[in-house]
Amino acid sequence: MVMKKIQQDFSILEKLELERPPVGIKYEFFKPEGIEQLNKALALCEMVKEAQQREKPFYITEDNEDCAGKGALGMMVAPAWAEAGEIGVRMEVFQNARANLRCMEHYGVIKHGIVNYVVFSRLDQMTFEPDLLVFVAPPEKAELILRAMSYSTGEMYESKATPIFQCSWLYTYPYVTGKVNYVMTGLGFGMRAREVFPPGLAIVSVPWTWIPTILANLKEMKWELPAWTYGRERWLKEESATLAKLHQESKDAGLIKDKDK
Repeated sequence: MVMKKIQQDFSILEKLELERPPVGIKYEFFKPEGIEQLNKALALCEMVKEAQQREKPFYITEDNEDCAGKGALGMMVAPAWAEAGEIGVRMEVFQNARANLRCMEHYGVIKHGIVNYVVFSRLDQMTFEPDLLVFVAPPEKAELILRAMSYSTGEMYESKATPIFQCSWLYTYPYVTGKVNYVMTGLGFGMRAREVFPPGLAIVSVPWTWIPTILANLKEMKWELPAWTYGRERWLKEESATLAKLHQESKDAGLIKDKDK
């Protein structure tokens, strides 16, 4: 299957100067043409890191995923003992199976059989329009991406995750809901156990519906806000002056009276 060629201008993202490059992900029912299959097995949570380190895009099938990620992608039907909540108990993440079972009620997964191939590409190697664009960034860079989502829309920052199966929150939940999601590294069981990324980074997963808005707003908005460069004392003075000016302008316009605060 020939994937839709890249049409958007992603060059603004180069200014983020991310140590770990963004990664585009594409979900396919049919085998993608012109892309090589990954030559080893990894967990889904490790695939973005693998793509960041490779010079060429790759695709995976169920055989390339050696953890629960293939369940999140709908490439397999979970065994009964997994559905019963036994895994989290054996790994001492949950007190009992019922807690694990309840946790599973939150997951967002893709229906079985819909995704048979998943393509991963570092941004500078990407030739297709991605379904997801994934960023691994320190908080100050992740803030720019999230603020670019909210800048023209007022959209709320929202992080959804569970102790386990965070691959579902990063790589399926945004895809099926169209919502941007982010997770902090160090909070999830599997990624921490596999030492995928150091703790304290934000992984931001952006679905295709939000990519144009974020790209446009990154070009328009200020990246370094004055309030952050002033220092605390100057900022308190600036804030007070701004509020006083707004009050006076409203008063001059006859919108408030002296007793109004």
